Amino acid sequence: MTAEQGRGIRGAQAYGPTARRTALRAALGTACTGLLAGAAAADARHADRGAEGRLRIATGEADGFYAAFGRLLGEQATAVYPRLSCEVVQSEGSVANVRLLQARRAEVALALADIAWAAYGGSAPFGRRVPLRAIGRVYENYVQLAVRADASVRSDAELAGRTVSLGAPASGGAVLGDRLLRAAGLAPGTDVQVRHLLMPQAARAMRDGAVDALLVAGGVPLPVLTRLGTLPGIRLLPLADLLPRLRTGPGPAGSGLEAVTVPAGAYRGTPEVATIGVANLLLCRPDLPAPVAAALTRVLVRRATRLVPTTALGTQFLDVRSLISTGEVPLHPGAVAAYRELHG
Repeated sequence: MTAEQGRGIRGAQAYGPTARRTALRAALGTACTGLLAGAAAADARHADRGAEGRLRIATGEADGFYAAFGRLLGEQATAVYPRLSCEVVQSEGSVANVRLLQARRAEVALALADIAWAAYGGSAPFGRRVPLRAIGRVYENYVQLAVRADASVRSDAELAGRTVSLGAPASGGAVLGDRLLRAAGLAPGTDVQVRHLLMPQAARAMRDGAVDALLVAGGVPLPVLTRLGTLPGIRLLPLADLLPRLRTGPGPAGSGLEAVTVPAGAYRGTPEVATIGVANLLLCRPDLPAPVAAALTRVLVRRATRLVPTTALGTQFLDVRSLISTGEVPLHPGAVAAYRELHG
């Protein structure tokens, strides 16, 4: 397998409302059968292959899936490679994480695929190309646009004249949220008042009526929306109808977006909702030592079922068939070597 074979995002697979965490683990176990044979012995063999040093993992807000996944990744990496000291670095999200890599303040980072591709190609919100490599595609983010359950808003078009939080300024959700509003025919700042709030701030603002809607991108369910589902209650707006317009935009970003379904009951009283999914990539700089990149790859494959945050309901995590599908960003050579070793 070459790095070029690792390009190209595959279609997202949405799980139904009965796809609970146990079913997800079982599916992963089935998909990984060939790879996981003798995993304990393989972990022991690879633990002394030079994977050592400090590994800072740029994630996201404390209440989000980035941070939850980053913590599990660090724990599992250290369990297999005790000489690898892992530290989770919280941030505002994807854009901030790429900049942390640039500034050498993190060794690996999580980012939405469209943000990673923009950085690699040097398009907005980045002023120049950012040298990046990928360890793998780790899970699917679900874009979730929530309004209060008692609001009259039933569609994205009805957000005209309203106030919407699109997430932290340096998050991937903020960039994608701006594109979503424009695809809906709404000019941010003119037709819709936009605020960029961290998740706890956005939740308080929605409870207080200071914002009419908030957008988040992550797993299902997200704790911030779960809490709002109790008080004041929320409704998710369907977004999948915007996909054709999003895919016609300049650059590769739109090609990484897929239709996904938030299952009924993901939040209290919410029905099934068709929305937009975007892959999440684990990124690094090209100079990440090959043994470290290979070690992380082995952890992603061999310990996939241990990398599912406890709140996961039905999101697509660590599908071993699509780990290599990193689109515009090529795989790190160390990851390529590990995938070749694992897959033959």
